[in-house]
Amino acid sequence: MWGGCRLLPLLLLALLRGSCRGKGAAPGAVTCGSVLKLLNTRHNVRLHSHEVKYGSGSGQQSVTGVEASDDANSYWRIRGKSDGSCQRGTPVKCGQAVRLTHVNTGKNLHTHHFPSPLSNNQEVSAFGDDGEGDDLDIWIVQCSGTHWERDDAVRFKHVGTDVFLSITGEQYGHPIRGQREVHGMATANHHNYWKAMEGIFIKPSMDPAKHDEL
Repeated sequence: MWGGCRLLPLLLLALLRGSCRGKGAAPGAVTCGSVLKLLNTRHNVRLHSHEVKYGSGSGQQSVTGVEASDDANSYWRIRGKSDGSCQRGTPVKCGQAVRLTHVNTGKNLHTHHFPSPLSNNQEVSAFGDDGEGDDLDIWIVQCSGTHWERDDAVRFKHVGTDVFLSITGEQYGHPIRGQREVHGMATANHHNYWKAMEGIFIKPSMDPAKHDEL
């Protein structure tokens, strides 16, 4: 299923070209299978990854926050805890377990008991191959209603270690100068709110070629 994920960037660029916020119907729920960018509402940066490995800790692919809104390395696909547990186009429920797969590299958002390089919180990395990793790729969507709504700020709590996906503002130097450290924090606070931004939002029972741009 994920063997062709390296072709996705070209498809995304074609689909997203010319898309803009406010076009079409009003935003609704985030759905399984959707591809989107996530904005940290406190620090105004988008969740990002790239083929740059940490020089310490796990040595896995790094995850950062970037200010640019048009960076193709900031797209993530919403998937279920396991294959078949998050049917394409189904609204994601508050409290649901999900995986966030980085589109360009096929690795999953991941955390584990390594210290993050700048803040000494918990390292967040991208892990796995072609969308398949391990149980430390699973996050709970925390929100206040029934479903994860596109306009709402939500938290992601890690199932395996109980930390929240967070940014507190520390910046990297070379080779990813200016990008922010993403890490796990034990406490729920204003540093760990995220909002769905640009993306392709799949509607229930849609033809795979169709999409809802935002």
